[in-house]
Amino acid sequence: MSLKIQVINPNTSAAMTEVIGQAAQNVANIGTEILAVCPKKGVASIEGHYDEAISAIGVLDLIQQGKELNVDGHIIACFGDPTLHAARELAEAPVIGIAEAAFHMATLVATKFSIVTTLERTKIIAEYLLNEYGFRDHCAQIRCIDLPVLALEQDPDFAYQQLLVSCTQAKNNDGVGAIVLGCGGMAEMAERVSAELNIPIIDGVRAAVKLVEGLHGMGLKTSKWGDYDFPRKK
Repeated sequence: MSLKIQVINPNTSAAMTEVIGQAAQNVANIGTEILAVCPKKGVASIEGHYDEAISAIGVLDLIQQGKELNVDGHIIACFGDPTLHAARELAEAPVIGIAEAAFHMATLVATKFSIVTTLERTKIIAEYLLNEYGFRDHCAQIRCIDLPVLALEQDPDFAYQQLLVSCTQAKNNDGVGAIVLGCGGMAEMAERVSAELNIPIIDGVRAAVKLVEGLHGMGLKTSKWGDYDFPRKK
């Protein structure tokens, strides 16, 4: 089975897009092609409601480009899942947000999970998504390494150590069986942390790839009956 998955990094960082794309390709099945892209205009990182709003048009433009390339699925590789519902209206192939993907995967291997994300101010966005997706009771704690998103690429060794400290605290203190990483830029760190701590570390980028592959294998696409129908022409 061969398929093509578009992985959209909603910020404008080409370096982070490359990291995300490589993480996606590493877990993809043989024959799955990963197209990692980011908008040319927007914000360098997404760390709040304003940044999500600014990124929305760029994400939707890339969804349209993916449609024209006949991709088999789209992944929105930002933990806020920005403009996910609008993207599903526009697309016919499945559109997966990495936060929703990570939450689903975590509950398949553990009864409870904690989230380790970047800045303290982004906790409210994670809390909102947990409530929206119905995972509030499964999440024990949201921890923050309190580093900006771009620090993940500017000083990855320091960022990794901060991530490891928070994940260790989550494992030892939160009563959880798994940990969800709350940023697409953390994707390449997941396996390393998991190996050191011997606990499932769920990265939403890789989780989303496997979900797209599964949906494709079942022949499932985004429903066009109801609110995810294509936008009406104006």
